[in-house]
Amino acid sequence: MDFTGQGVLVTGGSRGIGRAIATCFAQHGASVAVHCHSNRVAAEETRTLLEGSGHVVLEADMADALAVGQLVDDTVSAFGRIDVLVNNAGIYEEHRLAEMTYEQWQAAWQRTLAVNLSGAANASYCAARHMIRSGGGRIINVSSRGAFRGEPDYPAYGASKAGLNSLGQSLALALAPHNIYVMTVAPGFVETDMTASLLGGEAGQSIREQSPLGRAGSPAEVAYVVAFLASAGAEYSTGSIIDVNGASYLRS
Repeated sequence: MDFTGQGVLVTGGSRGIGRAIATCFAQHGASVAVHCHSNRVAAEETRTLLEGSGHVVLEADMADALAVGQLVDDTVSAFGRIDVLVNNAGIYEEHRLAEMTYEQWQAAWQRTLAVNLSGAANASYCAARHMIRSGGGRIINVSSRGAFRGEPDYPAYGASKAGLNSLGQSLALALAPHNIYVMTVAPGFVETDMTASLLGGEAGQSIREQSPLGRAGSPAEVAYVVAFLASAGAEYSTGSIIDVNGASYLRS
Protein backbone atom coordinates (compact mmCIF):
# COMPACT_ATOMS: atom_id res chain seq x y z
CA MET A 1 0.00 0.00 0.00
CA ASP A 2 1.29 3.44 -0.90
CA PHE A 3 -0.55 6.67 -0.10
CA THR A 4 2.35 9.03 -0.70
CA GLY A 5 1.09 12.49 -1.62
CA GLN A 6 -2.51 11.69 -0.69
CA GLY A 7 -4.69 13.60 1.74
CA VAL A 8 -6.77 11.49 4.13
CA LEU A 9 -9.51 12.60 6.53
CA VAL A 10 -10.30 10.23 9.40
CA THR A 11 -13.38 11.24 11.37
CA GLY A 12 -13.28 10.19 15.00
CA GLY A 13 -9.55 9.83 14.65
CA SER A 14 -8.44 10.71 18.16
CA ARG A 15 -8.74 7.31 19.83
CA GLY A 16 -9.25 3.60 19.33
CA ILE A 17 -10.00 2.41 15.82
CA GLY A 18 -9.74 5.93 14.42
CA ARG A 19 -6.26 6.41 15.86
CA ALA A 20 -5.16 3.07 14.40
CA ILE A 21 -6.55 4.03 10.99
CA ALA A 22 -4.77 7.38 11.03
CA THR A 23 -1.55 5.66 12.08
CA CYS A 24 -1.80 3.08 9.30
CA PHE A 25 -2.33 5.68 6.56
CA ALA A 26 0.56 7.79 7.86
CA GLN A 27 2.84 4.75 7.91
CA HIS A 28 2.15 4.36 4.20
CA GLY A 29 2.89 7.95 3.27
CA ALA A 30 -0.41 9.81 3.58
CA SER A 31 -0.98 13.24 5.06
CA VAL A 32 -3.71 12.73 7.66
CA ALA A 33 -6.36 15.04 9.08
CA VAL A 34 -7.27 13.70 12.53
CA HIS A 35 -10.82 14.75 13.32
CA CYS A 36 -12.25 15.06 16.81
CA HIS A 37 -15.44 16.48 18.25
CA SER A 38 -14.06 18.09 21.41
CA ASN A 39 -11.20 15.94 22.77
CA ARG A 40 -8.41 17.88 21.13
CA VAL A 41 -5.86 16.62 23.65
CA ALA A 42 -6.36 13.02 22.50
CA ALA A 43 -6.38 14.12 18.84
CA GLU A 44 -3.10 16.00 19.27
CA GLU A 45 -1.64 12.91 20.93
CA THR A 46 -2.65 10.89 17.90
CA ARG A 47 -1.03 13.43 15.59
CA THR A 48 2.27 13.17 17.46
CA LEU A 49 2.23 9.39 16.93
CA LEU A 50 1.93 9.65 13.15
CA GLU A 51 4.92 9.05 10.92
CA GLY A 52 5.87 11.83 8.55
CA SER A 53 4.93 15.48 8.78
CA GLY A 54 2.16 17.87 7.80
CA HIS A 55 -0.63 16.09 9.65
CA VAL A 56 -3.36 18.26 11.15
CA VAL A 57 -6.02 18.10 13.87
CA LEU A 58 -9.48 19.40 13.00
CA GLU A 59 -12.49 19.80 15.27
CA ALA A 60 -16.13 19.49 14.19
CA ASP A 61 -19.48 18.32 15.50
CA MET A 62 -20.55 15.60 13.06
CA ALA A 63 -24.19 16.36 13.88
CA ASP A 64 -23.75 19.89 12.50
CA ALA A 65 -24.03 19.89 8.70
CA LEU A 66 -22.25 23.23 8.30
CA ALA A 67 -19.41 22.12 10.56
CA VAL A 68 -18.99 18.93 8.54
CA GLY A 69 -18.73 20.93 5.33
CA GLN A 70 -16.09 23.14 6.92
CA LEU A 71 -14.22 20.07 8.15
CA VAL A 72 -13.87 18.75 4.61
CA ASP A 73 -12.95 22.19 3.27
CA ASP A 74 -10.28 22.56 5.97
CA THR A 75 -8.82 19.19 4.99
CA VAL A 76 -8.57 20.32 1.37
CA SER A 77 -7.03 23.60 2.49
CA ALA A 78 -4.41 21.74 4.54
CA PHE A 79 -3.40 19.24 1.86
CA GLY A 80 -4.61 20.77 -1.38
CA ARG A 81 -6.78 17.70 -1.94
CA ILE A 82 -8.78 14.95 -0.28
CA ASP A 83 -8.17 11.49 -1.68
CA VAL A 84 -9.64 9.34 1.09
CA LEU A 85 -12.48 9.93 3.53
CA VAL A 86 -12.86 7.46 6.39
CA ASN A 87 -16.24 7.79 8.08
CA ASN A 88 -15.30 6.39 11.48
CA ALA A 89 -16.90 8.85 13.94
CA GLY A 90 -19.82 7.43 15.87
CA ILE A 91 -21.59 7.36 19.20
CA TYR A 92 -22.81 4.29 21.11
CA GLU A 93 -25.52 5.26 23.58
CA GLU A 94 -27.54 2.76 25.59
CA HIS A 95 -31.31 3.25 25.33
CA ARG A 96 -33.47 0.36 26.46
CA LEU A 97 -37.02 0.79 25.27
CA ALA A 98 -38.69 -0.59 28.41
CA GLU A 99 -36.65 1.60 30.74
CA MET A 100 -36.99 5.12 29.36
CA THR A 101 -39.52 7.80 28.56
CA TYR A 102 -40.68 8.54 25.04
CA GLU A 103 -38.79 11.85 25.14
CA GLN A 104 -35.57 10.08 26.15
CA TRP A 105 -36.11 7.51 23.41
CA GLN A 106 -36.53 10.20 20.76
CA ALA A 107 -33.49 12.10 21.96
CA ALA A 108 -31.28 9.00 21.81
CA TRP A 109 -32.36 8.29 18.24
CA GLN A 110 -31.88 11.88 17.13
CA ARG A 111 -28.38 12.11 18.58
CA THR A 112 -27.24 8.76 17.23
CA LEU A 113 -28.59 9.13 13.71
CA ALA A 114 -27.33 12.71 13.47
CA VAL A 115 -23.73 11.64 14.10
CA ASN A 116 -23.52 8.07 12.83
CA LEU A 117 -25.59 8.36 9.67
CA SER A 118 -26.35 11.95 8.69
CA GLY A 119 -22.85 13.05 9.67
CA ALA A 120 -21.31 10.38 7.46
CA ALA A 121 -23.70 11.20 4.62
CA ASN A 122 -22.83 14.89 4.79
CA ALA A 123 -19.09 14.21 4.96
CA SER A 124 -19.42 11.88 1.97
CA TYR A 125 -21.28 14.50 -0.03
CA CYS A 126 -18.75 17.23 0.68
CA ALA A 127 -15.73 15.01 0.11
CA ALA A 128 -17.17 13.53 -3.08
CA ARG A 129 -17.70 16.98 -4.58
CA HIS A 130 -13.98 17.67 -4.18
CA MET A 131 -13.08 14.20 -5.44
CA ILE A 132 -15.19 14.64 -8.56
CA ARG A 133 -13.25 17.79 -9.42
CA SER A 134 -9.90 16.10 -8.80
CA GLY A 135 -10.68 12.94 -10.75
CA GLY A 136 -11.53 10.38 -8.10
CA GLY A 137 -11.05 9.09 -4.57
CA ARG A 138 -12.10 6.63 -1.91
CA ILE A 139 -14.77 6.71 0.79
CA ILE A 140 -14.48 4.01 3.46
CA ASN A 141 -17.22 3.63 6.06
CA VAL A 142 -16.71 1.98 9.44
CA SER A 143 -19.91 0.14 10.27
CA SER A 144 -20.49 -2.71 12.76
CA ARG A 145 -21.64 -6.30 13.02
CA GLY A 146 -24.50 -4.76 15.01
CA ALA A 147 -26.02 -3.70 11.70
CA PHE A 148 -26.70 -7.38 10.99
CA ARG A 149 -27.17 -9.13 14.33
CA GLY A 150 -29.25 -6.42 16.06
CA GLU A 151 -28.49 -4.29 19.11
CA PRO A 152 -31.34 -4.67 21.64
CA ASP A 153 -29.89 -2.20 24.15
CA TYR A 154 -28.53 0.16 21.46
CA PRO A 155 -31.14 -0.02 18.70
CA ALA A 156 -30.38 3.38 17.18
CA TYR A 157 -26.73 2.40 16.89
CA GLY A 158 -27.60 -0.81 15.05
CA ALA A 159 -30.04 1.01 12.79
CA SER A 160 -27.55 3.79 12.06
CA LYS A 161 -24.92 1.26 11.01
CA ALA A 162 -27.40 -0.61 8.82
CA GLY A 163 -28.20 2.72 7.22
CA LEU A 164 -24.48 3.38 6.77
CA ASN A 165 -24.15 0.06 4.94
CA SER A 166 -26.95 1.03 2.58
CA LEU A 167 -25.52 4.52 2.12
CA GLY A 168 -22.18 3.05 1.10
CA GLN A 169 -23.74 0.78 -1.48
CA SER A 170 -25.90 3.57 -2.90
CA LEU A 171 -22.91 5.89 -3.20
CA ALA A 172 -20.82 3.12 -4.77
CA LEU A 173 -23.35 2.99 -7.60
CA ALA A 174 -23.73 6.75 -7.89
CA LEU A 175 -20.04 7.65 -7.75
CA ALA A 176 -18.39 4.89 -9.78
CA PRO A 177 -18.64 6.95 -13.01
CA HIS A 178 -16.53 9.60 -11.24
CA ASN A 179 -13.80 7.12 -10.23
CA ILE A 180 -14.86 7.30 -6.60
CA TYR A 181 -14.97 3.93 -4.87
CA VAL A 182 -16.99 3.34 -1.72
CA MET A 183 -16.51 0.41 0.64
CA THR A 184 -17.58 -0.48 4.16
CA VAL A 185 -15.86 -2.35 7.00
CA ALA A 186 -18.01 -3.97 9.70
CA PRO A 187 -15.95 -4.74 12.83
CA GLY A 188 -16.97 -6.94 15.71
CA PHE A 189 -15.90 -6.29 19.28
CA VAL A 190 -12.57 -4.43 19.27
CA GLU A 191 -10.24 -3.97 22.22
CA THR A 192 -9.67 -0.26 22.82
CA ASP A 193 -9.23 2.01 25.81
CA MET A 194 -13.00 2.56 25.76
CA THR A 195 -13.76 -1.18 25.99
CA ALA A 196 -10.91 -2.15 28.34
CA SER A 197 -13.05 -2.02 31.48
CA LEU A 198 -15.74 -4.18 29.90
CA LEU A 199 -13.22 -6.77 28.70
CA GLY A 200 -11.60 -6.73 32.11
CA GLY A 201 -14.91 -7.27 33.90
CA GLU A 202 -17.35 -10.13 34.32
CA ALA A 203 -18.48 -9.97 30.69
CA GLY A 204 -14.97 -10.08 29.29
CA GLN A 205 -14.64 -13.83 28.89
CA SER A 206 -18.03 -14.25 27.24
CA ILE A 207 -17.20 -11.44 24.81
CA ARG A 208 -13.93 -13.09 23.85
CA GLU A 209 -15.66 -16.44 23.42
CA GLN A 210 -17.99 -14.96 20.79
CA SER A 211 -15.12 -15.49 18.37
CA PRO A 212 -13.59 -18.92 17.75
CA LEU A 213 -10.25 -17.10 17.98
CA GLY A 214 -10.98 -16.61 21.67
CA ARG A 215 -10.26 -12.90 21.68
CA ALA A 216 -11.51 -9.48 20.67
CA GLY A 217 -10.14 -7.73 17.61
CA SER A 218 -7.42 -5.12 17.65
CA PRO A 219 -7.76 -1.62 16.20
CA ALA A 220 -4.78 -2.35 13.94
CA GLU A 221 -6.61 -5.29 12.35
CA VAL A 222 -9.53 -3.06 11.41
CA ALA A 223 -7.20 -0.30 10.22
CA TYR A 224 -5.36 -2.64 7.89
CA VAL A 225 -8.56 -3.62 6.10
CA VAL A 226 -9.63 0.03 5.81
CA ALA A 227 -6.28 0.97 4.28
CA PHE A 228 -6.34 -2.00 1.91
CA LEU A 229 -9.77 -1.00 0.59
CA ALA A 230 -8.52 2.56 0.07
CA SER A 231 -5.46 1.42 -1.84
CA ALA A 232 -4.86 1.16 -5.56
CA GLY A 233 -5.95 -2.23 -6.83
CA ALA A 234 -9.03 -2.56 -4.60
CA GLU A 235 -11.36 -0.65 -6.95
CA TYR A 236 -13.44 -3.71 -7.89
CA SER A 237 -14.41 -4.09 -4.23
CA THR A 238 -16.55 -0.95 -4.47
CA GLY A 239 -19.94 -1.46 -2.87
CA SER A 240 -18.67 -4.27 -0.64
CA ILE A 241 -19.15 -4.70 3.10
CA ILE A 242 -16.22 -6.53 4.68
CA ASP A 243 -16.71 -8.27 8.03
CA VAL A 244 -13.80 -7.93 10.47
CA ASN A 245 -15.28 -9.76 13.44
CA GLY A 246 -13.19 -12.89 13.96
CA ALA A 247 -16.11 -15.08 12.82
CA SER A 248 -18.09 -13.93 15.86
CA TYR A 249 -21.06 -13.30 13.58
CA LEU A 250 -21.47 -15.03 10.24
CA ARG A 251 -24.02 -13.82 7.73
CA SER A 252 -25.12 -15.44 4.50
